[in-house]
Amino acid sequence: MTINTKKVMKNAWRITKDRDLTCLRLRVPGGHLPVKLLPLIQEIAEQFGTGAVHLTTRQGFEIPGIPFENMTEINALLAPYLEELEINIGVSLDQPAQGYPAAGTRNVVACIGNQVCTNGVFDTTALAKDIEKIIYPNNPHVKIAVTGCPNDCVKVHMHDIGIIGQVEPLYDAQRCIGCQACVKNCAKVSTGALSMVNYKVKRDASRCIGCGECVLKCPTSAWTRGGQYYRIVVMGRTGKKNPRLAAPFLEWAERETVLKLCANLYDYIDKYIDRSLPKEHVGYILDRTGYPIFKEEMLKGVDLGPKTKTANHLDFAGYVYDKKCVFD
Repeated sequence: MTINTKKVMKNAWRITKDRDLTCLRLRVPGGHLPVKLLPLIQEIAEQFGTGAVHLTTRQGFEIPGIPFENMTEINALLAPYLEELEINIGVSLDQPAQGYPAAGTRNVVACIGNQVCTNGVFDTTALAKDIEKIIYPNNPHVKIAVTGCPNDCVKVHMHDIGIIGQVEPLYDAQRCIGCQACVKNCAKVSTGALSMVNYKVKRDASRCIGCGECVLKCPTSAWTRGGQYYRIVVMGRTGKKNPRLAAPFLEWAERETVLKLCANLYDYIDKYIDRSLPKEHVGYILDRTGYPIFKEEMLKGVDLGPKTKTANHLDFAGYVYDKKCVFD
């Protein structure tokens, strides 16, 4: 069977090691899926595939073992799935049976957030879905992740843009009994931003990362959760060439800033990507253009809030795959 492999992959189908079979990739924005869609996934897997699905590292589904000739039929079956999850945002609604229009920008992943977790300081699913509507469909290879607190359970530090929930803790000295539960807990599990001064708690704002641990441990509600903010880390990556952790870009940023940055990233890519290459990961574009240009492009049209802080430089932690540098 003659196929256009580029078109197949753009339509969110895999080229597999079996030349006669493909594998369907299903986006699940924020890792949150209405269970009424599960029978459709089961139907496709049993009728066209091996009867099994693979849960991907990006919180999506892959259905393996599908013959290439069934792709058109399955794309039509996917129409209600794409509409329910609003994955076809920005795509002509008179062609709902065409399947996925792009595969370069990966599924936005998210931890479960404050829907369940006591540490989560915001609704991660809602933010992930709003980001999905802004960035998809797009062809550039971009990975974005959202985590509800600085525990970073979803590993946003290995993504191009990582969003970490922050909450501003508010202190009522009149309710404080000086038990130091917050101080001890902050020193034990967080950054040690709290100390006792004249029998009351003092918060070092420069060290506070907005984790909310003080609020969780206070027995008298002297600490409460105030405004909702976000720390944004950028250009983390895995891969063969130069894996590294993302570096802090903004902190105490507001929600609209997060959404605008995600949109601006694609303008930056379009302006500076090396079109002589078959594909260039966005992190390597930053390495080539430098941080000042990246910062200027990312902050275009962004009204930073009064509490927002911007990094003076990006301090990456990573290494280059070169055995001569690592091993004897």
